Amino acid sequence: QVQLVESGGGLVQAGGSLRLSCAASGRTFSRYAMGWFRQAPGKERTFLAAISRTGEFTHYADSVKGRFTISRDNAKNTVYLQMNSLKAEDTAVYYCAAGLRYGIPTSDSSDYDDWGQGTRVTVSS
Repeated sequence: QVQLVESGGGLVQAGGSLRLSCAASGRTFSRYAMGWFRQAPGKERTFLAAISRTGEFTHYADSVKGRFTISRDNAKNTVYLQMNSLKAEDTAVYYCAAGLRYGIPTSDSSDYDDWGQGTRVTVSS
């Protein structure tokens, strides 16, 4: 099991940028594939981006491809989500997740075992 803590959320104007961080506890971070999801008010949690154990492979939802970039630093036990050209519809609570089973980036939330508590992003138009 790994404990995850997200940070970096906040209020930003449309067109702006934010970088979210997700810090993981423990010494096995490099064994986990990592993902970012979000949940907007009144909507289901949706997949955004994922990255493999080593960072070699990434996978993105079409809605954020070209605007969001996922990366990781295994030496710092941290995964990042760089978000550019933010839109009002990006307003949501953002969650990171860790998956041990496959180690490759997947969009299926059931492939992830551990979740952070979320960080809120609000984009004003």
